[in-house]
Amino acid sequence: MRSALHAEWTKLRTLASTFWLLLAAAALTATVSAAAATATRCPSGGCPDDPTKISLTGIYLGQVVVAVLAVMTVSGEYGTGMIRLTLTACPRRITVLATKAVILTGLILATGTVAVFVSLLAGRLILPGHGIDPAHGYPALSLGDGPVLRAAVGSVLYLTLIGLFSLGTAAAVRDAAAAIGVVLGLLFLFPIIATVAGSQGAARHVQQIGPMTAGLAIQATTGLRSLPIGPWAGLGVLAAWAAGALLTGGLLLRQRDA
Repeated sequence: MRSALHAEWTKLRTLASTFWLLLAAAALTATVSAAAATATRCPSGGCPDDPTKISLTGIYLGQVVVAVLAVMTVSGEYGTGMIRLTLTACPRRITVLATKAVILTGLILATGTVAVFVSLLAGRLILPGHGIDPAHGYPALSLGDGPVLRAAVGSVLYLTLIGLFSLGTAAAVRDAAAAIGVVLGLLFLFPIIATVAGSQGAARHVQQIGPMTAGLAIQATTGLRSLPIGPWAGLGVLAAWAAGALLTGGLLLRQRDA
C-alpha cells in the first residue's frame, strides 16, 4: 500500500496540470466568492441574505475544476495508455483506486481549506460595507461562530466528496469527456428539475436527493427550517453519491480489461 501511495503521489505531483488545476480551483472559488460579496447590497438591512453562503458562492464553480482534476486522475491514464503500466505494477486494482482516492483527498482538502478561508475573509472584509453586518441584524462572519465554522468545514468536505464522486465516475466511465459530462450533468441537472417541477413538494424531494442541492445545504447558517434537507444530512446524501460512484467504479475496474 505504501509503495502504491508513493507511486500515485509521484504521478500527480509531477504533472503540471495537477498544480494548475488546484490553483485554478482555489483562485476561481475565492474570486467568484469575492465578486458575489461585492455585488450583494442591503443598506437598510432586513434582506433575506445569508452572509456565509454569499461568501462561499465560488464553491459552485470551484467544484467544476475539482471534478475535472479528479476525472483526469483516472481517465488521463486511460487516454495515454499508462493505466496498463499502473495495473501491471500494482495488480490489485482496488488498491490502485483506493490510493488515488487517498492522494486526491489530501490535495483537495488542502486546496479547499485555502479557498474557503480566503472566500470567508473576502466576505468578512466586503460585506459590512454593503450593509450585511451585525449592526443590520446579520450574524457575524467569524470562524468562532459555530454555524459559520460548520459551513466552512462542510464546504471543504463538500469539495472533497465532489472529487471522490468524480473519481469513482471516471473509473466507471473511463473516457474523460464522458465522465466529466456525467458528473456535471448529475450535479446541475437536479436544480433544473427542481425549478420546473410541477409542485413545491416534488421540487423539495428533488433537492433532497440531488448531490449538489443536498450537499450545499451545509453552507446555510440562517433559515435552516426552510431548507429541503438539514446541513449534515445533505452532506450525507453527497457522501452516499460518492460512495456509490467509488463502489461502481471499483467493481467495473476489477471486472474489465485495462
